[in-house]
Amino acid sequence: MNAYRLFSPLLFRIDAERAHGLAVAGLRLMGADRAPAPGPLATTVAGLAFANPLGMAPGFDKDAQVPDALLGLGFGFAEVGTLTPRPQAGNPRPRLFRLTEDRAVINRMGFNNGGLEAAFERLRHRKRQGVVGVNVGANKDAADRIADYVTGLTTMRSVADYITINISSPNTPGLRDLQGDKELDDLLAAVAAARSAGDPPVFLKVAPDLDADAPARIVDVVGKHGIDGIIVSNTTISRPPLASPQAGESGGLSGAPLKDLALERLRDFRRASKGAIPLIGVGGIATAEDAWQRIRAGASLVQLYSAMVYEGPGIAKAIVAGMEHLMRRDGFSTIAEAVGSE
Repeated sequence: MNAYRLFSPLLFRIDAERAHGLAVAGLRLMGADRAPAPGPLATTVAGLAFANPLGMAPGFDKDAQVPDALLGLGFGFAEVGTLTPRPQAGNPRPRLFRLTEDRAVINRMGFNNGGLEAAFERLRHRKRQGVVGVNVGANKDAADRIADYVTGLTTMRSVADYITINISSPNTPGLRDLQGDKELDDLLAAVAAARSAGDPPVFLKVAPDLDADAPARIVDVVGKHGIDGIIVSNTTISRPPLASPQAGESGGLSGAPLKDLALERLRDFRRASKGAIPLIGVGGIATAEDAWQRIRAGASLVQLYSAMVYEGPGIAKAIVAGMEHLMRRDGFSTIAEAVGSE
């Protein structure tokens, strides 16, 4: 990580999206690596065995090109996507911005990806190791967005360890409307009807920009339709005070400024669910202390992405080592014991 900090000023001179492409290409050159072995942080969530609770969030590996290389960096799981039924180019460039002064990122990518079928072929040929989830969404011009999510489930269920229904991106117009009561009920009813025995767990990914009553309503609908977990949360359209000149760019804000909001929303969902539904905490996690705080607040698993932009590829192993120390310090013998203990 220290070496990365030495070279990151040079890397940051490159356009953010191009730099991201180079990072993915670099991992492709490295090739598949061995997933981390289960250690002191090993945990089981929704019937899946995780070597550790730290995952790579979707958005980094949109097209399922390097999931095993990400596991090789020390992540306990990797989530690829967001993938849509048909390939789409996403929004016009520039659409990805580093807010270096704020240790943040703004993106308005718009679900740019090569489509479900291409990703399916990549995942079909990988050696199954570790936990790899698939995040699915709807095409921007879809006539029936619910049908797109069902297609995502039915196409990827044989190659995914879990599937995430992503209705939380701010960069596809109207997508977050699916978080409304009737819309969400209709969506999850269709997803539940399409599931078969032996299918992987299904998680729902929600936005942090919710009204006070939304967590309880969402938890009720999730429980009604047997969804296996809730990922809290995606990027925010809110704008806390920011120092970067790119602060006025439109899109979803992630990284350090999202930390407090994402933690608050996680606590809201923990209270609403009373621990009955597994939660995955995302947003502003950059250190072992951040990750441990989410665990103590009710997350069974955590994910990061933006922090790797600033800390480099060594971040996973550093956070996992730090979490092991924090777990011992606080007197817990397993991650499961610590979940929600605050």
